[in-house]
Amino acid sequence: MAADPILFVAGQWLGAASGVLALATAAGFIARWGVRFRLVGVTSFTALLAISCLAFAVSYTPRVTIEGAVSVPVVFDNGSDLVIAAAPDDLPQSAFAPTVQQLAENIRTNGRNAENGLVRVRLRRVEAQQSGGSKPVVLAEATRSLATGAVTLNQG
Repeated sequence: MAADPILFVAGQWLGAASGVLALATAAGFIARWGVRFRLVGVTSFTALLAISCLAFAVSYTPRVTIEGAVSVPVVFDNGSDLVIAAAPDDLPQSAFAPTVQQLAENIRTNGRNAENGLVRVRLRRVEAQQSGGSKPVVLAEATRSLATGAVTLNQG
């Protein structure tokens, strides 16, 4: 079962519990119970949990998985139009395109403000040079539209 239905049901139950606790709190103030101020804290915390569960259930989106893709770490993200991920040395060439496509599909577009409305996602590997240095080599690149969410694999 996905996390969002569970959280939605939990939020509903917690909301009902906070309603019952609110009634108990009101009764505690009317009857001047000694525990009435503790009931205020418990009621407000339960209401906060209910709102948090419902908000997360509504906003939750599961990650996209593409067959043949490998999970890779993001090593650079400028927050607007460029994301770079590092490929392991043993990554086969057949996994380049699915991996960069999966990474592009899973990029969150909230808060990004690329001028042209596109985010470039690159999969790269650092290869050693004979001079003792190293050189980054782009293995695959994809472009994601911020407006539509469409992903285009770039030939390179």
